Amino acid sequence: MRLVTYRTEITAAARLGAIVNHHVVDLAKLAAHIGEVLPDNMLDFIDLGPLAVSHTSDLLDSFNEQWPLGVALSVQNVKILAPIPRPRKNIFGIGLNYVEHVAESSLALDTAKDLPKEPVIFSKPPTTVIGPGDAIEHNSEITQQLDWEVELAVIMGTRAKGVSEEDALKYVFGYSLIIDMSARDCRRAGQWIYSKGQDTYAPFGPCIVTADEIPDPQDLALSLKVNGVTKQASNTRHMLFKVNTLIADISKGITLEPGDIIATGTPEGVGAGRSPQEWVWPGDIIEAHLEKIGDLRHSVIAV
Repeated sequence: MRLVTYRTEITAAARLGAIVNHHVVDLAKLAAHIGEVLPDNMLDFIDLGPLAVSHTSDLLDSFNEQWPLGVALSVQNVKILAPIPRPRKNIFGIGLNYVEHVAESSLALDTAKDLPKEPVIFSKPPTTVIGPGDAIEHNSEITQQLDWEVELAVIMGTRAKGVSEEDALKYVFGYSLIIDMSARDCRRAGQWIYSKGQDTYAPFGPCIVTADEIPDPQDLALSLKVNGVTKQASNTRHMLFKVNTLIADISKGITLEPGDIIATGTPEGVGAGRSPQEWVWPGDIIEAHLEKIGDLRHSVIAV
């Protein structure tokens, strides 16, 4: 399933929907039509566990796209939000997770040239999250080096503590697309949270594709453009630490819970690694793509 959070108008409450052939099907309303109950928000739906995914998929199929009145709307007539507009916890970010990005970072930033022996983990607060089409804020009093990073996002579906690499993918609810915006000149004593954790620095979406539709997260093309020019183009197969390794590593010491998000790192092509270096400024347009998941497009604005 392709699950979204949407609203019908600016004052309406956010609701959970499934994308079916260019329509958003409201899952709570659909379930109510046959006397069942489904949550109206993404986090509560994830909390139901894996059986909810298969049951809801069967429910959608049973209608054969003959939707009851008021249950389905054209995608063009709704506002798609971030799939999880307000995560319960910080996003787990992974740094230096593509070999070529390690090399470019060591030349341009104060990072080691050697490949990391363990995943490099940082975090982004819930307030970084914005949805499709929302503006990325550029505060010139804080940064003159705003940079881009396209990434696969992993959304956990089941509590994971000390899980093995072999079993790790069983704990995944689904996958999405995230842009890890980074103010390169805001790193402090080697720590990244202020650089990567400012408001609007995590464009996220447009949907969550459930894990049953992406059995192998290590074979997805991803790319990013700035003002129509391709800056990053790679594939998740080039991750240094694969998704299952990341889950196993984090869960050794930090319990992963339903709805937790892992941003799995970015390939080469960031602005800091270019010669001369490139940054985004108010008026620029950033577009990201992730195979099987979709696209994000965001303008940069001055604040």
